[in-house]
Amino acid sequence: MTAQISFRNLTLGYERHPAVHHLSGDVEKGALLAICGANGAGKSTLLKAIGGALKPLGGTIDRHGLDPREIAYLPQGAEIDRSFPIHVYDMVSMGLWRRAGLFGGIGRADREKIEHAIAAVGLEGFENRPIGTLSGGQMQRTLFARLLLQDARVILLDEPFTALDAKTVSDLVELVRRWHGEQRTVIAVLHDFDLVRATFPQTLLLARTPVAWGPTAEALDPENLLKARRMGESWRDDAVPCSDAA
Repeated sequence: MTAQISFRNLTLGYERHPAVHHLSGDVEKGALLAICGANGAGKSTLLKAIGGALKPLGGTIDRHGLDPREIAYLPQGAEIDRSFPIHVYDMVSMGLWRRAGLFGGIGRADREKIEHAIAAVGLEGFENRPIGTLSGGQMQRTLFARLLLQDARVILLDEPFTALDAKTVSDLVELVRRWHGEQRTVIAVLHDFDLVRATFPQTLLLARTPVAWGPTAEALDPENLLKARRMGESWRDDAVPCSDAA
């Protein structure tokens, strides 16, 4: 296997306050990797650094020559301004911007791609709906359609299934599996351990520092989960005291 992204003693943070530190390891090309951990463990920070939005405080991230246009990033839902006056079709079409340019024209082939992406996420008939009128699940389907159009080699997903209905989660997980089958590298921040165990072969368990990284069954074993909880409680003021059970 060949590394797609490598971390070497990586430290990340804001205003020189570390949020992730001493992270070393390789994400292989075509990997399907979950990043798990408590709130504040550095998961979203790591995703932003992989995408190039955050520079390391120390250590390195090596993307092995990957063009930034080959990285697609889906932020948490709270970071999306749903009051912006845009319709589903135009939101999805934004997935073409990196290749066509902000003012690039959309031809017949591009329109077909947009229509296929909308159909792939089950939103036929919603093309002219303002995004502000969509349910949470419909909005996330729209964002996944935009990701389909980006056609990226690396896909970063920050809590992509939070507060979604079971049918939407099932449909979007199938898209993730499709990307994995196409040998794209998918890295997702997730909280649902059952979903991680069922879908993601590899897991990185974070508590600002790496607790475990490897096959999901091993990374999320009770001993590692308890260790992550205890480490998290050492820096969280609002943490519930840790019991001896995982």
